[in-house]
Amino acid sequence: MAEVCWKMVSDDDSSAKCREARRRRVEMRKFTSIASTTPSLPEKPKRKVKRPEISDRPGKRKRNRTAEMVESPPPSSSSSEEAASSSDQIHVSDMVPVFGSISVSGRSREMEDAISSRPDFCRPEITGRRPVHFFAVYDGHGGSHVAKLCKERMHEFLEEELMRVSNSSSSSSVQQEQHGADVSGDRWRSAIGRCFERMDEVALSACACGIVGAECGCERAGVTSEIVGSTAVVAALNPDSIIVANCGDSRAVLSRGGRAIPLSFDHKPDRPDELERIEAAGGRVIYLNGARVLGILAMSRALGDKYLKPIVISEPEVTVTERTQEDECLILASDGLWDVLSNEMACEVARKCLHEGNPSTSAGVLNTSPPGEDNEAGGMYQTRCTLAAALLTRLALGRKSADNISVIVIDLRS
Repeated sequence: MAEVCWKMVSDDDSSAKCREARRRRVEMRKFTSIASTTPSLPEKPKRKVKRPEISDRPGKRKRNRTAEMVESPPPSSSSSEEAASSSDQIHVSDMVPVFGSISVSGRSREMEDAISSRPDFCRPEITGRRPVHFFAVYDGHGGSHVAKLCKERMHEFLEEELMRVSNSSSSSSVQQEQHGADVSGDRWRSAIGRCFERMDEVALSACACGIVGAECGCERAGVTSEIVGSTAVVAALNPDSIIVANCGDSRAVLSRGGRAIPLSFDHKPDRPDELERIEAAGGRVIYLNGARVLGILAMSRALGDKYLKPIVISEPEVTVTERTQEDECLILASDGLWDVLSNEMACEVARKCLHEGNPSTSAGVLNTSPPGEDNEAGGMYQTRCTLAAALLTRLALGRKSADNISVIVIDLRS
C-alpha cells in the first residue's frame, strides 16, 4: 500500500512539472514572436551618397539625383498641372535642331575645307526674336586660310547684319499681309549679301599666313594670296523657313517627303548664265580637266581669288524656303561629296539613318533638355545625324572622291 501511494504522489509531481515546462515553452514562443517583429536595435538612417554636382561645370545648374529620388514626394495633381503648363510654355521655335557633321581630307594631301555649326547664334527682329541657327560648309582652294577666316568671321558678320534689319515697313498693313513673305525674303537677301561682301573684303586683305591686314607680324606681312579663295554654302534656319546662301560649288539639299530638293545651284563656269556673265566681264572659260575660269578655277563664284576679280564674284545666290511638316533633313556638303553622289542618293542614305527608330518630339530628341540632364535620347539621335554624315563620307570615298569631303546633316523633323 505504501508503495502504491508513493507512485501516485510521484505521478502527480511529474505531471505538475510537465505542465510548468509546457507553460514556459508557450511563454518563450510568445516572447520570440514579439521579438521578431520589433528590432532589438534602432535602425541606422540610410546614408546618402553625394554625387559630384554638375554645377562644377560653368553654366550648369546644381542637381543631386540621389536626393531627388529619395526625398521628393510623389507629385500631386496640382503640381502635375503646373508642370504641364510650364512644358506648354516651351515653344517649338526655341528648340535646337539635332545635327551631325564630319570633315576629312580624303585622298587630298592638304585639308582646305572648314565647317561651322552655330545653333541659336542670334535672335533678330526679322524673326520676331526667335532663334536662328547657322550652318555652313567652306571649301577652300589654293590654300586653307580663306576657309578658316570664313569659319571664324562669317557668322559674326551675318549676326551683325541681321540685328540691324528692322521688321517694320513703310508699306500699309494690307500690303504687308499680301507681300509679307516677299518683303522678309528681300531683307534676308540684303543682309546676307552685305555679309558676303564684308567677308570677301576680309579674304582679299588677308596675308598669306591667314592674318588680316596690319595685325599680321610675320615675315610675309602685307603679302596677299592672289589665288587663294573658298566657296561658301550657308544655311540659316528659323522656325518658319530655311534660308540658303551659296557662292561656289558646295551645295545644300533638302529631303522633303522622300524627295530630294536642291536649295542651291552650283556656280560652274559652263552654266549658261554664268558663262554669259564671265564673257561679258571679259573672261574666258577654258576646258582643262573640266570647265575652268581662264583655265584656273573650276567655279565661277568664290570668296577671295583676288587675281580673278572681277570675273569671279563673291555675290551669293539666296533661296528662301518655307518649312513644312514633311521636311526630314537638310544636307550641306562640299563638292567632294556631290561630285560622286547624286542628291537623291545622299538624301536616301540620310533618311535611312534618321529613320532607324521612331521619331520623337521629346526634349532629348530636340536638344532641349535642361542643363545638367542626362540626355540619352538626344545622344542617340545626335549619333544618327553624325552616322549619316559619316556614312555619306564613306560612300564618297568608296566612289573614289579625290577631294576634301565635308558634310553636315541636320534633322528637321518636328
